[in-house]
Amino acid sequence: MNVVAAAVTHQGRLLVVSKKVAPEVFYLPGGKPEAGESPRETLVRELNEELGVAPRDMDLLGQVEDMAAIEGVPMRMTVFTARLAGRPKAAAELAALGWTDGRDSYGPRLAPAVRNQVLPLLIQTGALVLDEPKC
Repeated sequence: MNVVAAAVTHQGRLLVVSKKVAPEVFYLPGGKPEAGESPRETLVRELNEELGVAPRDMDLLGQVEDMAAIEGVPMRMTVFTARLAGRPKAAAELAALGWTDGRDSYGPRLAPAVRNQVLPLLIQTGALVLDEPKC
């Protein structure tokens, strides 16, 4: 399964969304390409459908492979960093959205590819800078 996703960060947090079919699991916004669609076109369409926003300043972060959390099949996810034009709101098949650094209550509910690969990649590349935990 191939998917395209956006890693949107703001103030040390990553935007994550959950779907109505599995509201307890949080993913990156994005989705599967339609026939003939480029990864960038897929992301523009998906962010508009799911969040009512357009991506800006998209840069390829990389590709990660893991098991899809809902479908339980191997997945290849092309991830772009992006900023958003507009304020995101959960629409279409989304149940909720939130912002996480992976160390908060969202951490255990993140899809494996987000928790184990995307967050570390964002930190490694400097796209996400975590503040020191408050004591």
